[in-house]
Amino acid sequence: MKKNTLETLRIKTKEILEKYDFSNEHIEIKTKTLTPEEAIGNPEHDDYPIIKGRERLLEAEFKNSKGVAFTDMFGNFDAKLGDIINMNLKNNFRRAIFISTLNAVLRELNLIEKTRHCKNEDLITCAKDVCAFITKNFGKPKIFLCGLQPRLAEKLSSEFEIRITDMDEGNLKKEINGVKVEGIEKTNDCIAWCDMIFATGSTFVNDTAPQLIKSGKPLALFGVTAAAPAYLLDLPRFCPIGY
Repeated sequence: MKKNTLETLRIKTKEILEKYDFSNEHIEIKTKTLTPEEAIGNPEHDDYPIIKGRERLLEAEFKNSKGVAFTDMFGNFDAKLGDIINMNLKNNFRRAIFISTLNAVLRELNLIEKTRHCKNEDLITCAKDVCAFITKNFGKPKIFLCGLQPRLAEKLSSEFEIRITDMDEGNLKKEINGVKVEGIEKTNDCIAWCDMIFATGSTFVNDTAPQLIKSGKPLALFGVTAAAPAYLLDLPRFCPIGY
């Protein structure tokens, strides 16, 4: 992909908006930060980043639809749709506004679904299908799991050879079925080692997705944040129980 990944998302979104004649409408996008309970309810486990306080879900509202994005920089933000689509994506907060807005807009246009996070014990149920998803799409690969989602890591490591990286220093050296969570400095090593990359949609917010895409390795995304990016970049996405 020659263009910057986020610029590619911007260009493709503009093309869609022109078809639906939204580009010139003064439509307000309202974004707000969800509490952990609003975002994922009260799941049985307490090791999710949103509960630990490292991340929050930023929720954008567009007409009758909502979309979210995980981010470690959060707050409330209101702006015109055109301003958001054209904004300078210089930090995680702005990128979260941008991605959550894409999710809400494309959901309103019925181009994507599952743009709001599942809750409570759905987080466990979700992981039950992940191995079947990988096998169906990629066979029996060595998997680079980019971004620790504990339930997915538990299931994947029980059936596949995997490596895991995460940006949260609190997760480093954790072991999931004997697999140690590594720091992001090991990303290139993991890319070289793996047969496919399974990445959180948060990589589009923290701007690490371009490195994964440019690697040329088969790539699949997981989670609600990835809804619009997966659609616009024609990538497989795993999110069986989102709303």
